[in-house]
Amino acid sequence: MPIVFRFRMVPFVATLLVMAVGISAGQWQTRRAAEKETIAVKLTQRAAAAAVVIDARPLGAEDVEYRKLRVEGEFLSQWPVYLDNRPYRGAAGLYVLMPFRIADSKMHVLIARGWVPRDLSDRKKLPAIETPAGMVTVEGMGRRNPGKLLQLGQQDAVRPGAILQNLEVAAFAQASGLQMQPFLLEQSSALPDGLTRDWPLPSTGIDKHRGYAFQWFALTAMAFIFFVVTGFRRGTR
Repeated sequence: MPIVFRFRMVPFVATLLVMAVGISAGQWQTRRAAEKETIAVKLTQRAAAAAVVIDARPLGAEDVEYRKLRVEGEFLSQWPVYLDNRPYRGAAGLYVLMPFRIADSKMHVLIARGWVPRDLSDRKKLPAIETPAGMVTVEGMGRRNPGKLLQLGQQDAVRPGAILQNLEVAAFAQASGLQMQPFLLEQSSALPDGLTRDWPLPSTGIDKHRGYAFQWFALTAMAFIFFVVTGFRRGTR
């Protein structure tokens, strides 16, 4: 009996959909791996550079991204905001962000102060945060933003004490009315506040993205092979 391939529209369309999703997701994972490779190179190059001292002069986010930064001034403790779904070593918690008035100026910089565990019995309860009073010096790394997570639905408005999923510096500046540098300082220097400052490197996960890309492309290939093989099998019946 000759082998005949029987074309069927429904399996064909389903295969195309699976292949489209697989190729799209695989390409996205590949791009993310390439982006993180670029970040890793930039981190290595900029880690050896001297720290940038932040003052009232506006600086570009690109110029200070992944650079070591140093700033003197004082925290505005009346304007804390918290980023949700930031686990640390398996524990649920929040990132604490707070504006910092630069010494002898009206310019501010948004500082990611550190991580704090969340109250599991009441997710709306804000943690007690100790904020140093008066002039202090903060050191850390420059970032464009504190990292973006998948956002489902509309989040709360930016306001003092808000618990948010994501935050842009420009949105914080608009809501607070403060003159802000257009970047974030991820604090690494120690202060007596009880916060954890063990930040994940933005370049981590390159191999993970490559592995996910391989899985998506493999799924695409399997969908095509399955469509062809099952088509021939149906043709021989």
